[in-house]
Amino acid sequence: MRLPRLAIENHQFTNIFIILLVISGIVSFFTMPRSEDPQVAPAASSIVIIYPGANPKDMEELVIDPLEEALNELEDIKEMYSTAEDGLGIINIKFLTGSDPDKKYADVLQKVNGTRNELPQEILSLETTKWSVTDVQILQVALVSESAAYRTLEKEAKQLKKSFERTPGVKRVTLWAYPQQQVRVSLDMEKIAQYRIPLSQIFNAIQSTNQNIPGGKIDVGEKTFNIETSGSYSSVTEIGNTIIHAANGNVVHLKDIADVQLAYRDLTYKARLNGKRAVFITLSQKKGTNIFSIKKGLEKKIEQFSRQLPPAVKLVTVFDQSESVAARLNRFFSNLLQGLVLVGIVVLLAVGFRASMIVLLAIPISIMIGIGFTDLTGYGLQQMTIAGLVIALGLLVDNAIVVIENISRFIKMGYDAKEAAVRGTNQIAWAVVSSTATTVLAFVPMMLMKNITGDFIRSMPLTVVYTLTASLFISLTLTPYLSSKFIKIETTTKNPIRKFLDRFIETKYRSSLNLALVHPKLVIAGALVVFSGSLLLFPLIGVSFFPKAEKPQFVININTPKGTNLDKTDEVVRYVESVLAKQDKIKNFAANIGHGNPRVYYNVIPQKTRSTNAQIFVELKKNKKLNATFIKDLRKKFTGYPGAKIKVKEFEQGPPIEAPIVIRVLGENLDILKKIAGDIEEIVNSTQGTVNVINPLSTTKADLHLKINRDKAGMLGVPLAEIDRTVRTALAGWPISKYRDAEGKEYDIVVRLPIRDKLRLADLDKIYVSSLSGAQIPLSQLASVEFKSTPLIIEHFNMERYVMVTADIRGKTTVDQVMQKVMKKLNSYPWPKGYRYAVGGELEAREESFGGMAKAIIIAIIGIFAILVLQFRSYSQPFIVFSAIPLALIGSLVALFITGYHFSFTAFVGLTSLVGIVVNNSIILVDYTNQLRRDGKQIIPALKEAGEARFVPIILTTLTTVGGLLPLTLIGGTLFAPMGWTIIGGLLASTFLTLIIVPVLYKLFTRPQTNSIDTNK
Repeated sequence: MRLPRLAIENHQFTNIFIILLVISGIVSFFTMPRSEDPQVAPAASSIVIIYPGANPKDMEELVIDPLEEALNELEDIKEMYSTAEDGLGIINIKFLTGSDPDKKYADVLQKVNGTRNELPQEILSLETTKWSVTDVQILQVALVSESAAYRTLEKEAKQLKKSFERTPGVKRVTLWAYPQQQVRVSLDMEKIAQYRIPLSQIFNAIQSTNQNIPGGKIDVGEKTFNIETSGSYSSVTEIGNTIIHAANGNVVHLKDIADVQLAYRDLTYKARLNGKRAVFITLSQKKGTNIFSIKKGLEKKIEQFSRQLPPAVKLVTVFDQSESVAARLNRFFSNLLQGLVLVGIVVLLAVGFRASMIVLLAIPISIMIGIGFTDLTGYGLQQMTIAGLVIALGLLVDNAIVVIENISRFIKMGYDAKEAAVRGTNQIAWAVVSSTATTVLAFVPMMLMKNITGDFIRSMPLTVVYTLTASLFISLTLTPYLSSKFIKIETTTKNPIRKFLDRFIETKYRSSLNLALVHPKLVIAGALVVFSGSLLLFPLIGVSFFPKAEKPQFVININTPKGTNLDKTDEVVRYVESVLAKQDKIKNFAANIGHGNPRVYYNVIPQKTRSTNAQIFVELKKNKKLNATFIKDLRKKFTGYPGAKIKVKEFEQGPPIEAPIVIRVLGENLDILKKIAGDIEEIVNSTQGTVNVINPLSTTKADLHLKINRDKAGMLGVPLAEIDRTVRTALAGWPISKYRDAEGKEYDIVVRLPIRDKLRLADLDKIYVSSLSGAQIPLSQLASVEFKSTPLIIEHFNMERYVMVTADIRGKTTVDQVMQKVMKKLNSYPWPKGYRYAVGGELEAREESFGGMAKAIIIAIIGIFAILVLQFRSYSQPFIVFSAIPLALIGSLVALFITGYHFSFTAFVGLTSLVGIVVNNSIILVDYTNQLRRDGKQIIPALKEAGEARFVPIILTTLTTVGGLLPLTLIGGTLFAPMGWTIIGGLLASTFLTLIIVPVLYKLFTRPQTNSIDTNK
């Protein structure tokens, strides 16, 4: 290889080029985006339909079914699931991984808009949204006041919203939990009946009076003037003065038959902070921005705004993601610094001061170059990119150590410094390239994973690849040049650590290797026994997907029976608040009644408006940790609360899933589905290790059914549609037009019955219906009210009815341990014909993700094998090198078993990484053995010399890798600890076994004729 000589002879260019790359990395480090988690989102969309007054069956038949049929025509659908409830329908559609999110969103919009005319005109809202990770709120503040009117809170919140929106990097500012205002036209149905005015006449009068039709223009002399007509309403008083009816010289204004005023809409969402009434203001950041820059721009505005608030209103920060990002980044950088120190100590003790300084110089240079290219490809600093840097930390000095060790060996042989640098580097250059290529190939397939998990972790392998490639370039250019300048014969004097290693080689290792080469088959048999024994540990270790997030935050989900009103749900919330207020560890708790808390964590999607749901977001005080005992105590307090299910849920890592345990029951008949779901709920509840079991069909519901006497309505000339419209207008209200005030704010004009407190059954007696002749007929003469059982909720999965039973896992129990027992019972369950179950949740997500990782490992192994065939020009020697992989698996399983971690997704990532890492030692050993044999040595002497010569570099590269990973493994949290122990355990085991097993396999499977093969590169 000519690169080392060229780098030394043209060192000026080499140095300048490397300096430019480092400066680029430094600039990127200070300017690249910073966030807590990777900003990923699948190609998926949600359609939310609000249809007041519709029951679940009506919602399914009139809205969900037509929309699903239209959406099903789209290509690349992965799954589509929908929910029909009282007045609310939700359709979620996910597309196959790799689909263009923007194109698929446009396709969904086109289908929804194309179907809109087929849907009921009474639909209040039809909203289509694209899933996006940037919808996560990075800041949630509250305006808190027990005495100020909502109008005051709204006014202050909107002023703060405008201030926030002017901050660079802010994507969207949203206001939550305040009732919007409307112009409410409260009809006096008895007066309307006296005047014999049909509802349609009132509607038409308001709509026609509120039109703004340009009058055109007219020329007067030399000038042209626009003609203004009556225009739209300019005040609420003007709305009340609308002429509705005129007869016999009498004029009836709207104010004569209705109370017209600016009023709040019906309250469907209330919020409190620490038990006090509040409204929330949240903001999300634009993609590719720096959260700390945004926070810096907001701090001064928040401080100034707080000073200008009325005395009765207080501004409180509920959630600030920048604090969590800072803590996580600081922890990772601390891991990186600690790893750097450990690597430095290992290198310094083993190779001397000057050599160690040259080796250590490769670390910051490689890291900065890696950061520069990571930024160039559009990734920012977050937990995955920094984890990639920590993984690379222990690997990037391997090449420099091997190179400088070989250069030192040539100096001892009498070569001058420059020639020793060139010859020493050239001798192992291709082995170093091959070993780096194999490591890189282990990470490349992870970058190509085509699922949401692949998107989530992609920046980690990408960062490792960039950093390792940079370290290879440095080891073949800068390291030889610096060695030629600073490594002298006197600096190669052995230090105590090196002397200890040499004595170990001469005594323990030499005798062990000799014994192994004498009894090769016995050694292989022993290795196979140990490998088989380690596999028996796998069931004891267990499998999991992603661990808890270890954040000082959690949520409490509250569900009351279907049909429960908002006030009753609020009673349950106040009980939970009273318990939380007594906990010393808690800093804030934000209660959301009728709605989920704004989205503050990437895989927790807030629930839409429902009177039966509430969610409380809880944040602990600084330096307080969320532990299992605290969560267990809270669950114990909330278990068994009458009339409600109160579930304490911790945040978890990884892509969003409904719950760890999800069982979907599919079939058509709702009654049968309800019975099966109840049986499965009991099965899951009775299985040890489950908590928060939810069956959406576990409660019953009855609605008031308006039974119309069709014959009587026909005799009296009353169309059925007029009855339906009148009832809807009177009870739910009907928005018929818009009113814009002098400040430009727009309000709905809503016609309905007068409401002093709440609608009551007696209010039905106030409703009159117009006949075709104009007569006003009491509703009570046309219809009777009766109770009728209706479905609570109707759900579809891929256009088929289903019900989903979910549960969380308690403590250290794994999903596998629970699901083995549950599925055994499900398989023996007497399933009716046409009904079946499917498993979702963690098992489904794990199968998809682990399947992608399995493909990644296969691709990595094939790629590594191809590199080794090219390196050794042999088919047998790559298999000898591959012997390090099962040897590594022994150490990985033992390490996970001892430390008590499950084989999680990140452990699988560690195993995939290990495939490329552990073969490096074998490559160095086999490559040098081949060189010695080309020089004329026989197999046994060549193996002994190669083993002893490469012992120190192999041990040092292993120790540096372990040292780099150790801080992340010990204090990096439960997400990365399994990955770290998998790599550390596997690397330690494979290193010591490789030094024995590889020479033995080489002896067994290499024929004497091999020494005639030319493997010069």
